[in-house]
Amino acid sequence: MIIWLASYPKSGNTLLRSILSSYFYSEDGVFKFENLNKITQFPNTHHFMSLGVDIDNDEQVFQNFINAQNLINNEQGKVKFFKTHSSLSRMYNSNFTDLKNTLGAIYVVRDPRNVVSSLAHHFNLSINEATETMLDEDKFTEKTLKTSKVFLGSWNFNYKSWKNLNKQKRYLLIKYEDLITRKKTVMLRVFKFLEIIGMKFKLDMVKLNKCLKSTDFDKMKNKEKEETFFEAVLDKNGNRKNFFNLGPKNDWRNLLDENNRQKIEKKFQKEMLELGYL
Repeated sequence: MIIWLASYPKSGNTLLRSILSSYFYSEDGVFKFENLNKITQFPNTHHFMSLGVDIDNDEQVFQNFINAQNLINNEQGKVKFFKTHSSLSRMYNSNFTDLKNTLGAIYVVRDPRNVVSSLAHHFNLSINEATETMLDEDKFTEKTLKTSKVFLGSWNFNYKSWKNLNKQKRYLLIKYEDLITRKKTVMLRVFKFLEIIGMKFKLDMVKLNKCLKSTDFDKMKNKEKEETFFEAVLDKNGNRKNFFNLGPKNDWRNLLDENNRQKIEKKFQKEMLELGYL
C-alpha cells in the first residue's frame, strides 16, 4: 500500500521526506541524501516500462497510473512512501489513484505568497511567471527524463483535491510553517496518523530526535554545499542551483511585489482564510 506525500511544488515536501527517510531508512536517524532517494516520486517513467506503456503518450501514461500502482503494491504487506505533486483528480477518464492502492496521504501546504518565490527560483521563472503558474487551473507538470507528466492544477485546486481522502480518514494536513517552527509536535502528529492508518512500527524518540536535529535547514543547506544533491535543477547556464535556498527566511513581505500579492490573495482568499494565512 502507498502512503502519498503530496504537495504543490516548493511547499516543503522535501523536508517531510527527509525526516521520514532518516527515520525509516537509516540505522542512526541521521539525514543522508542517499536515504532521501528511497522515497521517490510518482509517476516515474520506469513505473510504466514493464507495462509496455509508451511513456511519450500522455493519455496512455495517465490511463495506467493505477495499473502501475497495482504492480508496485504486488508485494503484500509492504508500505511504500511516494512523493507526488499530482492533484487527486481524474484525467483521460482515469483516476490518479484509488483506495485499493492508497493507505493514506499526508498533504504539505505552504503560504502561496512564499511558494511563489521558491517556485520562481527553482524553475528559472520571473515572479510574474511563477504567479501565473500558480493561478493556472489547467496546469500540468513538465515531463522529464525520469518523471511523467501529472495534472497539477492551480495551487488551491491541488490543495482541495487531496482533502477528498478525509472522508475515508486517510488524510493528514500539515503546514510547512509548523514543520519549521514546531517540528517535533508536527512529526508526532504524522507518526500518530501512520499508526491510525495501519502502518506497523515502534516509535523510537531518541532516533526521532536525531532525525529532527539532522534535518535542520541550515545543516541541510551546508550539506548541499559539500555534496551533490541531484534533485537541484540547472540554471540557464547549466550550473546546478541551490535546492536549499532561503527556507524559513523566505518571507513574502520582503520578496513579493504588491501586484502579485494581490493576485494571489484574491484568487486563493477562501483557502488562505481557511488555513489561517489571511
